[in-house]
Amino acid sequence: MLTEIQQDAKDRMGKSINSLENNFTKIRAGRAHPSLLEQVQVEYYGSMVPLSQVGNIVAEDSRTLKVSVWEKEMSAAVEKAIMTSDLGLNPQTMGQVIRIPLPPLTEERRRDLVKVVKDEAENAKIAIRNIRRDANSDFKDLLKDKEISEDEARHAEDNIQKLTNASVKEVETKLADKENSLLEI
Repeated sequence: MLTEIQQDAKDRMGKSINSLENNFTKIRAGRAHPSLLEQVQVEYYGSMVPLSQVGNIVAEDSRTLKVSVWEKEMSAAVEKAIMTSDLGLNPQTMGQVIRIPLPPLTEERRRDLVKVVKDEAENAKIAIRNIRRDANSDFKDLLKDKEISEDEARHAEDNIQKLTNASVKEVETKLADKENSLLEI
């Protein structure tokens, strides 16, 4: 029972870190990356679908994304979706190919993005601490029901704390890496 609680906590902490990584990929670091357009939705025959389902997205160079639309009539809808997204991008359409030049980041914008990244990291740390609290609460319930001894509960709490410390350290490492990539010119 203790190992199940610990494994569940470990899995949930891993998911929190994966979520943080996904959020970090959406924050642009001055280089063109296809994941920048992941959240863009395009109207396709009456329903909203991700951009990746109507075309191929590639980084043409470090400052340009290229979207190759599979159906020529979708070019206008894709261009409109990119323009109306909150990414501040200005696509240029040439037939079935849409090129999206990325403007260089200003120093002020880089500082703003660092604040956003720090907020995301703090949210991940809070989620990890909440997972620790839940696991410790489960251990206390088991102890109260006399299903485990005090020594087992204390040992399990120590293991959860070690897992929490490792997860928080991983979040801080990822934060430092992202900050460095945002601030480099």
